[in-house]
Amino acid sequence: MATLKLKKPAPGTPSSPTSERRAPLRSGGVKPARPTLAQAEAERARQRAENAPPPRAARTDAPPRAGRTAPAAPGRPRGDAPRPPARRDAPRTEAGRPSHDPGRPGTERPPRDAARASERPAPRDPARGPRTDRRPPRAEERGAPPPRPSARPPQRPATRPAGPRAAEAAPPEEALPRLSKRMSELGLASRREADEWIEQGYVRVDGVVVDQLGARVRPEQQITIDPQARLEQAQRVTILLHKPLGYVSGQAEDGHAPAFTLVTAANRWANDGSKQRFNAAQLKHLVPAGRLDLDSTGLLVLTQDGRIAKQLIGEDTKVEKEYVVRVSWTAHPEQTKLNEAFPPEQLERLRHGLELDGERLKPAKVSWQNEQQLRVVLREGKKRQIRRMCELVGLQVVALKRIRIGRVGLGELPPGQWRYLGPFESFL
Repeated sequence: MATLKLKKPAPGTPSSPTSERRAPLRSGGVKPARPTLAQAEAERARQRAENAPPPRAARTDAPPRAGRTAPAAPGRPRGDAPRPPARRDAPRTEAGRPSHDPGRPGTERPPRDAARASERPAPRDPARGPRTDRRPPRAEERGAPPPRPSARPPQRPATRPAGPRAAEAAPPEEALPRLSKRMSELGLASRREADEWIEQGYVRVDGVVVDQLGARVRPEQQITIDPQARLEQAQRVTILLHKPLGYVSGQAEDGHAPAFTLVTAANRWANDGSKQRFNAAQLKHLVPAGRLDLDSTGLLVLTQDGRIAKQLIGEDTKVEKEYVVRVSWTAHPEQTKLNEAFPPEQLERLRHGLELDGERLKPAKVSWQNEQQLRVVLREGKKRQIRRMCELVGLQVVALKRIRIGRVGLGELPPGQWRYLGPFESFL
């Protein structure tokens, strides 16, 4: 096998064509020298200075804006100015667009559409501060009229009158009602019961305890009662007594005993259906609600509850009281059939038309029960009222008996005995 040997050329002889250095196969020919970093930055600064538009003149028709004294930086395009077009001497590609070579200094890629580029604001420089060209002018700056005031005037807070008017508006303390009277008007308790609660500290006025008798209150003040007083009020009893002759309704007088002395365990009616147990404490503050004369008999109410007393004997009471009255005719004492002989016009006067102590009496219901007895229904209770009414028309009362008060009747209760008012009984 033959071996090919290459001979090394002698020094000084030219090299063969194949050994010569070939030029780089690039379209630009010989590669130019690359500029330094300083040269590239200088070239970019020069191009930016050439492409920058002239500064916009300040508007003269717009009014000055308060608080905006710092002018915009000169030589810098505003946010709404169009971006400068690309340089005409920049190399272009086959499509006619400027070429963009990241390796070449001074070449920048322009926007595709100059009109759309003008709509996009340029990025804001933080060193310029807040933008001042976007705020719309105020109404005062545009010359518009000020806003219309509201049709409804502002409401002023209510204030109390001052000076002499305040003295006239506030009534004097002497003209204000007493606390016990105000409680009675509100139906909280009777005046006697209210005085007891005030002494025991059960009454509050606007949240403050009042324990002084005779204290006065204003009508707008709020009165509250301690629940303990309500509990005691609920435990108070009301007794129905059939008062016989010879007993007075109230305190003892002329040697006659008061009616409440008949309220004993021995005198309790055997047919009383109440489960209430009798004890001596129930006699305390037991007072009559209405009166019966010494010579009168019938239903007498004794109670510890001031509310019931107010219902029966109050000035504006609406509770009826029914009586059976045996009479005789003064002009004809021997007359037995009074229902036929007595003049009808006099009977009409008994119903309505009489006066006692200078006051006209309220209408009454008067009718004949039998030949010698009248049935009388009253809604008031003056002292010895029925006896004095009969005397004005020529009649004399022989006997008087009360058989009903409101919705509670005497029934079969024997004289001298008593029973409790049931839990489901009411006078109204």
